Parts: sequence; structure tokens; C-alpha cells
Amino acid sequence: MTTVVWWVRRDLRLHDNQALAAALTRARELVPLFVLDPALLAGPTSSQRRNAFLFAALRSLDAALRWRDSRLIVRAGRPEQVLPAVVRESGATLVMAEADGSPYARRRDEAVARSVPLQLVEGSTLRPLGSIRAPTGEPYRVYSQFRRAWFRLPIPSPQDILPAPPRLPPVPRLASEPIPEAPLAVPERFAPSEDAARQRLQHFLAQGLASYHLRRNALDGSGSSQLSPYFRFGLLSVREAWCAAARYLDEPDAAAGARAWLDELLWREFYQHLLAAWPESARMSMQPEFRDVAWPGSNDALVRWQEGRTGFPVVDAAMRQLVSEGWMSNRARMIVASFLSKLLLVDWREGERFFRRELVDGDLAANVGGWQWSAGTGTDAAPYFRIFNPVLQGEQHDPNGSWVRTWLPELANVPREYLFAPWRMPIEVQLRSGCRIGHNYPAPIVEYESARARALEWFRSVRQAQS
Repeated sequence: MTTVVWWVRRDLRLHDNQALAAALTRARELVPLFVLDPALLAGPTSSQRRNAFLFAALRSLDAALRWRDSRLIVRAGRPEQVLPAVVRESGATLVMAEADGSPYARRRDEAVARSVPLQLVEGSTLRPLGSIRAPTGEPYRVYSQFRRAWFRLPIPSPQDILPAPPRLPPVPRLASEPIPEAPLAVPERFAPSEDAARQRLQHFLAQGLASYHLRRNALDGSGSSQLSPYFRFGLLSVREAWCAAARYLDEPDAAAGARAWLDELLWREFYQHLLAAWPESARMSMQPEFRDVAWPGSNDALVRWQEGRTGFPVVDAAMRQLVSEGWMSNRARMIVASFLSKLLLVDWREGERFFRRELVDGDLAANVGGWQWSAGTGTDAAPYFRIFNPVLQGEQHDPNGSWVRTWLPELANVPREYLFAPWRMPIEVQLRSGCRIGHNYPAPIVEYESARARALEWFRSVRQAQS
């Protein structure tokens, strides 16, 4: 009897799971295994909130497996020690897992493969990592070029989508450890299950996709899909999401929104391929002139940014939402990243690490890619002179101020005309609104125009020093 270990990592789903499907072609007995890896659960950028989401998602997966006469085997420890033990106890002849291109995952898998027969199956991206290359054989470093090359290849088809298996092979008798309880609650915004992920996708397609291109920048996130945690943990197949949205390209009222959202999925794809090709980008600026520079920003500025005390309401609201919910909209992420790396001139890696510690969807590739884009240090980054103005961003993308007021209750009674720049309030308006600048709400940490000028001068000097 052939026994196969399905090593579950970032693919906590049964629908369109290519690693599971590959395992089922071989298995008379199947061991669904999740390893509680201390390097991921208790490392320097681990997140208690993300762990809470993960543990709840594991319980949901276990329930789905039990409904199919299977169960999830959970073991704690280093994978290179746990996998050989499970293979030995079960008599398994093969371990199947979904490929992961992150630097740690590649080192981990190399270590595991030295002692067990490990086979990796693509499934976390739309195309296999490393498969989209320039005619020279080099991976693409520019998104527009990557995108053109991507569309020259066959596009994922609904016929490719794999259904969830109705039943699963039996699990051999193996000990399993309890799924841990997390000290933090799961964020209410994100129900941690495959069913919830699929329902959210369908709701977005029906209610949000058609207007996505018009509403995606809303700071409260109401115009976005809010699917990022589900992609992060593989509760939703990106291939299935692509095919579901692509059906709307032929509908005149929804085509523009569908194109815009599919483009965002391709940005995700680009960053996954980029990190796999250049793993050093997780800790080093892609543009060489920024690799050895000392960023002049202060630790005090970093702390005020982290705590939402910069005096710029849009930045502070976003950071307080992040710490409270483990999430913020993509537009808010770009604003606060630009603010830290350009207006405060703090090393982008400090912000990236903080995001990864706080975000439920803390995906390394997307996080690093987004931060290097915002800081102007990446391969296809925003130009250094593109610096978001937080006041204008608030006026444009939170026009009635409801999102800022939600996260900054001290500004609840500030008149709309001063809401995004409360330091401009005359003292009598401050007293009337119960918000004295420097008392109830901090004075701005920088003056925008002078900070922008300082940033432009610093970026120019760095570039000139390397030329």
C-alpha cells in the first residue's frame, strides 16, 4: 500500500490544490501534515495576529478533512526533523508539497529533501516560479515587460481548476499534537476558512468588481477585494480567482473593473517571481546605489510612525488600523510607506519588518516588493520624486472623512475643512472641537514641503555619489 505525506504549508485548501491532487494520484493512504515550525511562528518577524488566523484556518481545514474521512496531523518542530519522523512512522514513500519561492522556504525544503523523498508542485502562483524570462534567459525586472511576456503564454482556463475531492484516502495511525490557541483573537474582518474565502471572492465579483477601477483607492478598503490573507495562506487558489474574474472581461459594465483587478493579481505574481529570482531583495535594496547608504531618519521618527503619532491624520489612521486589525488598504500602505521612507527618510527595511510583524497577510514577496516600490529602491519602483502628500491623499480617498474619524476619535469633531491638516485650525476652532494640537493630537512631525525638499536632495545626492 502506497502512503504519501501531503505536507501542507501555505495551501490550506481542498479546491484547486495541485499538490493535493498530485498526492492523490499516488496514495492509497494519505497523511495531511502541518508542521508548527518555530522559525515561522516565533521568529523575529512572526505575528501573533497572523498566527491566530493560521491556527483558526488549520482547525477549519481539519474539519473539512474529517468530513471527507481524513484528518490533519499536526507536529511541532523543525521540518527537517519532523518530516523524517513522520515518514518513518507512517511508512510513506513520498512527500508532496506546494512549492514556495521565499528564501527561508527554499532553504527549509533543501534541508528536508536531504532526508526524505520530497516532490514540490507549483500552485501558489499563476505560472511556475522562474518560468517567465526575457529572451536572454534572465528573469524580468520591469513589471510591464513581465506582463507582456505573461500574456504571450496560454492563459489559465476554467477547465484547469481542480474540484475538491469528495473523499480522501485513510490516514494511518499517527499521533497528532493539538493546534495551539493564540493569545490574540482572529481579526473580525477575516473569517479564517476556505469557505469564507470562496464566499468573499463571489461577493466581490458580484458587488465590487465592476466598480473596482473606480473605488479601489478608497482608504477604508471598501472598494477592494480584501482577499490578501486568503491568498497569503492559500485558502483561495489564485488560479481559481483569476479564472472567476476573467469571465467578466466580456461584460461591458464590468470589463474595466475586471481588467484592473486582474492587473493587481499580476503585480502579486511579479513580486513572487522577483523574490524567487533575487532572494537577496528581502534584505537589500535592488538598486545598488541604495545598498550601503545610511538612511538619515531617526528612531524617534520610526516609533512615532509605528504608533500613529505623526500628526498627519491619514498616516496615523492607517497605522492605528494596522496595529488594531492587522490590515490596511493598499492605498494606505503606499501612503505610509512613502511617508516613512521619503518624508522621514527612514530605511524602508524598518517599515517592511514592522508591516510583516503586524499584517495578517504579511507575505514576504508582496511586502518587500511594495516597500521597495514605494521607497524608490526597487527594480521597477516609483521614481524618487514621487512623494505622496498625505493631506491630498485624504481629501481624495476619504472624502467625507469617515475612515479617519473611525481610527482617530480625537478628531471626531474637527470640521471637515481641517480634518486632514488639523494643525491649520485656529485656536478657537481647536477649543470648540475639543482637539488642541500638541495636546489631544500631535503636531505634525515634519512640514510637508520642507521634508519633501530634503528627501529630493538626499535621493539626488545618493544617486550622484554612485554615478
